[in-house]
Amino acid sequence: MILIKLALRSLYNRRASAFLTLFTIAISVMLLLSIERVRVDAKTSFSNTISGTDLIVGARTGDIQLLLSSVFRISHANNSVSWSSYEYIKHQRGVKWTIPMSLGDSHKGQAVLGTSADYFKHYKFAKKQPLSFRDGHAFNHLNEVVLGAQVAQKLGYKLGDSIIISHGMGNTSFHHHDDNPFTVVGILNATGTPVDKTLHIPLAAIELIHGGTGGHAEHEHEHEHEHEHEHEQHSDLIGEPKQITAFLIGFDSPLYTLQVRRNINQFKAEALLAIMPGVTLRELWEMLTIIEKILLLFSMVVVLVSLLGMLTTLLASLNQRRRELAILRSVGARPWHLFTLISMESLLTTFLGCLLGCGLFYILMSLAAGYLQAHAGITITIAMLSSYELMLIGAIMAAGFIVGLIPATRAYFYSLSDGMSIKI
Repeated sequence: MILIKLALRSLYNRRASAFLTLFTIAISVMLLLSIERVRVDAKTSFSNTISGTDLIVGARTGDIQLLLSSVFRISHANNSVSWSSYEYIKHQRGVKWTIPMSLGDSHKGQAVLGTSADYFKHYKFAKKQPLSFRDGHAFNHLNEVVLGAQVAQKLGYKLGDSIIISHGMGNTSFHHHDDNPFTVVGILNATGTPVDKTLHIPLAAIELIHGGTGGHAEHEHEHEHEHEHEHEQHSDLIGEPKQITAFLIGFDSPLYTLQVRRNINQFKAEALLAIMPGVTLRELWEMLTIIEKILLLFSMVVVLVSLLGMLTTLLASLNQRRRELAILRSVGARPWHLFTLISMESLLTTFLGCLLGCGLFYILMSLAAGYLQAHAGITITIAMLSSYELMLIGAIMAAGFIVGLIPATRAYFYSLSDGMSIKI
């Protein structure tokens, strides 16, 4: 106990250098915990890019290719799903809801998705969070479009603006559907998922702008009382396209998932593929494990640098403290007392640095949670330290103690050789 008090007083007398060392350790602990928490939550959020959907069905390709094209809007499907097959599967036992999806058009490099009004009702992300509107509402007419948050922010659109859809994916298009402009009626809240980079239009509008008969004005005239007939309204917004890119399925019970998936993969009328998004997302993340390793390596380097900084500070101050150590020897302190004193100073510095680092970690995560959710799609969990994170803290404490043994050993031998004859 006396040695602890002496170590605290010694640190207080050298508070400037001790605080710098302590602060360096705190920053490294904060970065280590932050990187670890972001790494774990990024993996979880990546797995939850699409949530609450039991199956994704498309033309038979690879599992990851279907996921990339239908969820991440990366690449495109080589084949499509016929509408008749979609209707057949839609009415299978246990199917609670379906969301048809048609891709292939774009607007200034942003993907355009043709879908139904059920998309805004059943599509979920993260931990089954539903889509919500920042402004406006879902489309109710063929010439209406709902924008993802990033599309509206990047292109500066607001409610009431007119948009021209282009044929094909990418930034360059040689065919624009100028005769069928769309009006912005809704802007979604940020989700941090590919939804933010997507323009959503009625599925029937896809068929219309690619050669369907009539135009928006004619269609609106034929259905001027559609607000009185909600069911008919939704049917008109879907239409009966010849084919779609893919569709999502939700079941009444998870028990139906494997059975229906097997039936779809063995579907004789058409070569189809059904994937479970959660499983495929995990497979895709496994391909990106190099990112995890790089983040972990970066964390370890940060901690190593801080501990080396503490070692440098202790060794630099040790030579200045040789007279202090000699005086302690003169009042009865033994060499092992001095060894313990220096070791406890390094351990206390590491411990206080870890405490401060944990506090800074929670402050940083609280401030960054909203930004990471909106711009990176990472849902940060503000919770107690996990067992693994506590193990990391323990490893830092142990490393700090081991590092402190080096100056403590030198102090031990200094006290033996100097006695009271130290020369400054």
